[in-house]
Formats: sequence, C-alpha cells, structure tokens
Amino acid sequence: MMGVQTTSAQLFYDFCLDDHVPSDHMLRSIDRHLNLDDIRQALKPFYSSTGRPSIDPELMIRMLIVGYCMGIRSERRLCEEVHLNLAYRWFCRLGLDGKVPDHSTFSKNRHGRFRESNVLRHLFEAVVERCMAEGLVGADGFDVEASLIAADANKQRSVPSDEWKPEESKDKACRAAREYLATLDDAAFGAASPVTPKFISPSDPAAQWTGAHKGHAFFAYATNYLIDTDHGVIVDFEATRAIRQAEVGAARTMLERTEDRFGLKPDYLTADSAYGSAENLAWLVKQKKITPHIPVFDKSTRTDGTFSRADFAFDSERDRYTCPAGKELVQFRRTYASPRTGITAEGTRLYRASKKDCDVCELRARCCPNAVARKILRDLHEDARDVARAHASTPEYEAACRRRKKVEMLFAHLKCILRLGRRLRGPCGARDEFLLAATAQNLRRLARLRPRSAPMEAIAA
Repeated sequence: MMGVQTTSAQLFYDFCLDDHVPSDHMLRSIDRHLNLDDIRQALKPFYSSTGRPSIDPELMIRMLIVGYCMGIRSERRLCEEVHLNLAYRWFCRLGLDGKVPDHSTFSKNRHGRFRESNVLRHLFEAVVERCMAEGLVGADGFDVEASLIAADANKQRSVPSDEWKPEESKDKACRAAREYLATLDDAAFGAASPVTPKFISPSDPAAQWTGAHKGHAFFAYATNYLIDTDHGVIVDFEATRAIRQAEVGAARTMLERTEDRFGLKPDYLTADSAYGSAENLAWLVKQKKITPHIPVFDKSTRTDGTFSRADFAFDSERDRYTCPAGKELVQFRRTYASPRTGITAEGTRLYRASKKDCDVCELRARCCPNAVARKILRDLHEDARDVARAHASTPEYEAACRRRKKVEMLFAHLKCILRLGRRLRGPCGARDEFLLAATAQNLRRLARLRPRSAPMEAIAA
C-alpha cells in the first residue's frame, strides 16, 4: 500500500538547534578551539560608547570563518547560506530566529574597524597560539614558500607603465590605487624591486604583471606561508607582489615576527632555490643561526666542457684559489701604497691566475681557451653558500625536502578546495583576504587533528 505523507498542524514545536547539528560536523570541532574574547577587546576602542547598538562583531567574524572554511566566496551568497543552513546558524549563535546581517556590513567594517584595529591579524595569531597549546607547533623546522593568486584586475584594461601617471590622478584614484600609493616605500609592494612592470592595472596597481606560469601573463599577488613541517600549521603569513625579491623579504619578515610574537626560532629552514641567494643564506647562517636546507642559487657551473668554479679549491686562510694544475689564483700580485678592498660593485672578489702560468699550462684548453688567463669571481657571502652546499648532502636535508610537500598541499587546498580567488583589491585587501584564508586552513587542521579538546594537563604531560 502506497503511503501518503500528511502534515499535522501543531501550535507549538519543541525544537533544539543543537540536536540537529551532527556531532562530527567540522564546525563543532572548530568551535571548540575558537575563542573570540580577545577579538572583542581589540575592537572595543573602535566603537562609540553612545548611540544605537551595532551588529555584533563576533557574529561577523564567525560568518567570515564559515565563508572561508566552506569555500563560500561571495558575501552575498554567505548571508543566504547562513540564513538557510542550521549548522551555520548554530556556529554563528543565531538560533532559529536570529537575523542575518546585510552583506554590505562586511565591506563597511572591513575597510573601517577591522582594518584599523588589525583584528584579522589578532584572530590569526590567536589560532596559532591555540595550535601551539594543542602541541601542533614546534621549533624543529620551518618551511617557507610563496604561491601566486590571480588578482581581480582585467588585463584588457591595463595600461603600459610609462602611460600611468599616479600623481596626476591621486585625488580621484580608487581605494586600491590610494592604498598602493601609500605603500610605495613598503618592501613588500612599491619598493620590492626597482624594475618597472610592463603593464599596470589602474584599478589595482599593486598587482604584479607576471608570466611566471609559463603561459599567458596575468596580474597576480603572492601569498607567502611560513609553516611548521611537523603538522603543516601556518605559523605566519605575508602578502607581497608576485616577484622574487618581495618573497625573499617576506621570508625574513615572517621569521623575525614569529620569533618576536611566539618566541619560536626554527633549527632549520627549508625552501626552494629562489631563497638560495648568497645574501639570504648569509642572513640565515650568520645572523639568525638557522641551518639552511635550501638549494644554492648558483650560476657558476659551466656547460661548455671547461672547468667550473667548483673544480678550483679555495684556501680561506691564505685567501686564494688553486687550479686543477696546482697554480694559484690571487686577488693582488703586488702591494699597493693605499690598501684596496678588492670588492667589486656587485659585491664579489676577483681572483686571477698568472698569464705566465696559463700560457704554458697543458689544461689551458679546458680552463680558459678564450682568455689570456683564468679569472674566478667569489661572492662576499660564499662561506654561507658553502654551508648550504655541505648540508645538501646530508640525510637531514633529504628528509626536510620530502616534508616540503606539505606547503604545496596547503596551496593546492587553498585554490582547489577553498577556491580562493582574488576579489578584494589593493595591498590591504590582499592582506585581509589571505589572512582569513590562512586562519581558515589552520582551523580546519585543528578540527581534523584535534577534533575534541584535550585537558590542558594532558597536553602539558
């Protein structure tokens, strides 16, 4: 017999929202680790003591967390989903009859109180501290990497860099352009490189025109992650232009900020060859005392069959090279009345062989067939590069390189699962959006690795 559903009219319903959210729902685990009391204190000075009560800032923060954790990219769509989804209502403390704020509220607060109070950075650091309390962050080793995120800029409306006159349109410039003009001295944006890009987007001039993906060029920002290699927790983040100089500078900023904020300094740092310049390796080895598990950025290897620099032995005590034939290459072969440093404008030292030795050498054809004598350039920080080369042959280096896949997985998750695409313009917009995305990734990792809160006594033990 076919059943027919009937709806009985009831005057009163006994409905508990908590009973209808599954116990293993991800938002339940996230809620166990989320404490927004400090966020309220950070925002309190930015609210007036009189007037009509505003929308609860905790509600907006919780809704933004839902959006970034669940890959809801539109704030208009986010308001609709929170209105309909019981789990989202439960997480946002709205109950069944709570009113969802209008989507325009988010942009108004983002450009106002949230940015002025730096509340999104406070939120991110609070989540990192929670990860540390749960035993998910150590100081054995960190990994640093950058990934390109396409900017919300139409390349068809871009202009050649020599035609863009920012000072002439400063008064009527859009918000993103004003933000860029305010960061011209910032090492992550305007001052990252003296090289002028080929094209500039008037709607988002901080976005970098790049062809790094070996395909069609596009406007992009770079999101830089510093992660703990044990559990893949993001310990710091920085938004920069999509160029190598800015990304290397961001790595230094993140390492110093992590040490100042959390007291964490890694024993070793893993990265790709973009971070293997002599200057950066010297900063790690000499100043920070961090072991670099980084491939050396080196172009001294020759491919024409002649001897490379590695075929010459360097004597640090006598400050000279010895060639494969046993002859010495030195900086100076006579004494000057005014001592010379021997440092070139590029920050290198030049070592020369004697022309008399090279003229009669049997290995001349394999050493300097097109020069009167062999010359070798040595960087001032070559000793730091030697340290990195020595570590490259150790088992610890190989193990650290295998753990680098965790940061690549984070970027893949960011783009494919959370569907992060640029929708906020300007340096501040990029920073806010990437901060929320990194916070969401850490919260999801907390929910997966620590689904239930463990007693603090057990964590300490």
